[in-house]
Amino acid sequence: MNRPSARGEAARRHGPALEKAYQFVLWLIPTLEKFPRGQRFLLGDRIENTALDVLERLIEATYTRDARSILLHVNLQLEKLRHLVRLAKDLHYLDLRRYEFAARATDEIGRLVGGWIKAGRAPDAVVAPETGGGG
Repeated sequence: MNRPSARGEAARRHGPALEKAYQFVLWLIPTLEKFPRGQRFLLGDRIENTALDVLERLIEATYTRDARSILLHVNLQLEKLRHLVRLAKDLHYLDLRRYEFAARATDEIGRLVGGWIKAGRAPDAVVAPETGGGG
């Protein structure tokens, strides 16, 4: 029997951008722990917090009717992340292999987010019901 993988199921349910961002953060956190002690809490934290912000915003976009402004913020955060990761590589905190992995991952997430912006809706329209606030 052909059963979808857990990763494939998550991507279908929440969208490929969110799943790719999740997998990237899962790889990134242990990678940042290998930074020199002084930079782990400076540059490492900035990279980690930016990546976590991308992940959190993609979760928000998945459950929001008008995700465009959130996704535009995600694009900005991805650009910051690209520069921070490049800085880590240039300072020799990331070797070339890890840098290339991170660069490919952020580029792929960016392409997926761009496609999501063009499509104009969350994958499979996973949207939380709006709460009516009389006013």
